[in-house]
Amino acid sequence: MTIFVLVPVAIFAFIALKAFAYIRPIFRVRGKLNAEVTGRLTETLNGVRVIKGFNAEEQENKTFEDGVERLFQNVKKSLTATALITSSSTLLLGLASAGIMGIGGYFIMQNTMTYGDFISFTLFLGFMIAPIVQMSNIGSQLTEAMAGLDRTQEIMEMDEEDDSTVRTVKLGKIKGDIVFENVAFSYDENKEVLHDISFDAHAGSVTALVGSSGSGKSTIAGLAATFLNPKGGKVTIDGIDISTVNLSSYRSNLGVVLQDDFLYEGTIRENILFPRPHATEDQLLAAVQGAYVNEFTDRFDLGLDTVIGERGVKLSGGQRQRISIARALLADPKIIILDEATSNLDTESEAFIQKSLHELMKDRTTFVIAHRLSTIQKADQILVIEDGNIVEKGKHDELIASKGRYWELFTYQSRI
Repeated sequence: MTIFVLVPVAIFAFIALKAFAYIRPIFRVRGKLNAEVTGRLTETLNGVRVIKGFNAEEQENKTFEDGVERLFQNVKKSLTATALITSSSTLLLGLASAGIMGIGGYFIMQNTMTYGDFISFTLFLGFMIAPIVQMSNIGSQLTEAMAGLDRTQEIMEMDEEDDSTVRTVKLGKIKGDIVFENVAFSYDENKEVLHDISFDAHAGSVTALVGSSGSGKSTIAGLAATFLNPKGGKVTIDGIDISTVNLSSYRSNLGVVLQDDFLYEGTIRENILFPRPHATEDQLLAAVQGAYVNEFTDRFDLGLDTVIGERGVKLSGGQRQRISIARALLADPKIIILDEATSNLDTESEAFIQKSLHELMKDRTTFVIAHRLSTIQKADQILVIEDGNIVEKGKHDELIASKGRYWELFTYQSRI
């Protein structure tokens, strides 16, 4: 009778192991599909004006439907496998129970087994089968949990950006001298983006990066901001190799103003206070006035407490940019990265932005990426980047006099 029970249990165990091995990768894929579908939906909602403007609702609906269909097929596969496990457990263990009834009845009729023995065996059999049935019911949940643990382990094993074993130097107050020494960088293994870049950015100076799109300007700025790490050479801050510096201590001295800077849904006040939530009202107002934010907030009924909507949708491009500059002013960094901070603005907005940027760059080491060359004529040094190399270096007048690549770019823009 025991052998008759163990055979179906062994068959069930084999089926369950195969099914769970089949389900586990499905659950791994489901996590990625969930992220893709919800991520696409978030992008669609954020870009709803663009979608309506191009009459692309049907196209976006189709994209979302395709993602949901892939997710549905994934769920269907896992449910099918789970149903197979549950059904096989019910069938095989039911067959075992029915078989035991038949065998036990035969033995009792032959007087080789008593009713007590039969009842005892059946009771013990129930104690064994109940957990097996329970395991089949929760098996899919266990498998999903294991797949989640696999993904968690992958994340935990990723290299930490601010590795405390390597980045051991903590900066205090810095001067802001940044030096690039024979720096090389590549996003892909066999394709260098920057080649042997060397220059000094002295404390309080303005370094402008100009050149064609894709030449490597933003990569240089990313290296200065520690968003990227050089593959060759080194970048130093006050003579200390940045690759050994604690990122938190470095970035507390860093301010960034991007072309399309990110604003949170909330009030103007909350967005400006983002780098220093506990700043005083006087410090806040100084940043507001320095970035000329009060020029437009004074016209709002709620002033700095005006809600700006998701990503600042209720404000113009120039207004959003001035809030970003006020945020950087409040942070009071020693190093500033300005990435196309004045592009795509009307003349009046650009005038205000130029005034606020002049205030922001005072006594700070500044890197400016600009396509509008008229905005960087007063820079302490201009680096002309082409194909990952510095092809020219100097001040505006010097580069114009040399009639090289900078002169070509400047005269071309002047004609436009």
